Amino acid sequence: QVHLVESGGGLVQPGGSLRLSCAASGFTFSRYAMAWYRQAPGKERDLVATIDHSGGRTSYVDSVKGRFTVSRDNAKNTVYLQMNSLKPEDTAVYYCNALGISYWGQGTQVTVSS
Repeated sequence: QVHLVESGGGLVQPGGSLRLSCAASGFTFSRYAMAWYRQAPGKERDLVATIDHSGGRTSYVDSVKGRFTVSRDNAKNTVYLQMNSLKPEDTAVYYCNALGISYWGQGTQVTVSS
């Protein structure tokens, strides 16, 4: 049974940093590309970043390029999102997803506010 558990969110001031983690189980993690999405209040869920199965290729939405870094540890079945220089517009619930698997975890809330 697929299971994704996001953690690491919280309240941070503008310009601050957070590191999100997503622990995966129930599937062969190392065979799947992974993605981070976010959903702000009243808005649709949007793609933020992707990473291929080996971690060798990443992509980012323009609004987070140069500030966010996606990585993974296949030995730990975990994908990460390092978020630096956070802005109020980054406030959202962040979700991870295994590309090709229709499953969503509970997400983790990130709030950027002074």
